[in-house]
Amino acid sequence: MLTPPPPGTPYHRLARTAGHRWWRTALGTVFIVLLGFLAMIIVYGAYTVAAEIAGRPDGPDGMASFGALPDLTVGFLTIAVFLPFTLLAARWIQERPAGTLSSVAGRLRWRWLMICLPVAAVTIVVFIAGATALSVVTGGEDAGLDDPLAGWGPFLISTAVLLLVVPVQAAAEEYVCRGWLLQGLGAGLRSPWLPIVVQGTVFAALHGWGTPWGFADLVVFGVVTGWLTVRTGGLEAAIALHVMNNLIGSVLAAAFGDLTIDETAADMPWQAVVVDAPVLIGFAAVILWLARRRGLATVTPVSAPLNAHYSDQNGISAVSGISGH
Repeated sequence: MLTPPPPGTPYHRLARTAGHRWWRTALGTVFIVLLGFLAMIIVYGAYTVAAEIAGRPDGPDGMASFGALPDLTVGFLTIAVFLPFTLLAARWIQERPAGTLSSVAGRLRWRWLMICLPVAAVTIVVFIAGATALSVVTGGEDAGLDDPLAGWGPFLISTAVLLLVVPVQAAAEEYVCRGWLLQGLGAGLRSPWLPIVVQGTVFAALHGWGTPWGFADLVVFGVVTGWLTVRTGGLEAAIALHVMNNLIGSVLAAAFGDLTIDETAADMPWQAVVVDAPVLIGFAAVILWLARRRGLATVTPVSAPLNAHYSDQNGISAVSGISGH
């Protein structure tokens, strides 16, 4: 029996249903971590064994590899595997609708997500352009502007693959950090700020310990997107920004034949961080302005429970789950 959160519940408190117990969150976290890492091992192990059987040469990590694009694809997929376990933990262990991880509407609000995506795309383009310009002016790392292009064939193949795997990978990170962690901590706290800061720090740590600047930027990214998630009542804005960040960056790398899994956002230089902070704040301001104009719901509906059929403020038929109709 699934128990929805009570009417008028903000996003960070959606895990606090009538059946909430602290141990459910702890057990669910163990469930996600153990099964997620087991799935990672299976996916990566199968890939490595296949490469060994095919007689492929060793990659940068010393293991047999099919090449940069397959390596990156498998890397993204080993993160994406956490998404279904996160949804199952909410449904099976916390005994609440899995869609409450998505938003206060009990599902992913696809129309709102589609509005957030172009805003996120412009944000990332401004960030990349600004960081590149500052790096050139300050004599930072080589931006790679003079590198030869990979050619249309490899570029189009890489882009097609990235379009398939990046959205799921980015969404998985959002559901784990801005969804599960934020709501799990928020269930015991009325203020969202401590859960926002904690999940942002965990998000940064999960990307590895690169430069201090890179780590700080990841914390800021996690905190800003966590705050936006609470203020807009759902993960859509955070997913949009994360998808566009990873997708545009990867597509640009593919254009120059520079796809790699050796570096992450944790390795960013100070020039990128200096530009990224104000750009993130600008993105948050625009998203909040759009949310207010649309009258976006930020708490659970008062007129109908989350596990019942209802219509949201845009007149879109919705049911509990991660996908809308």
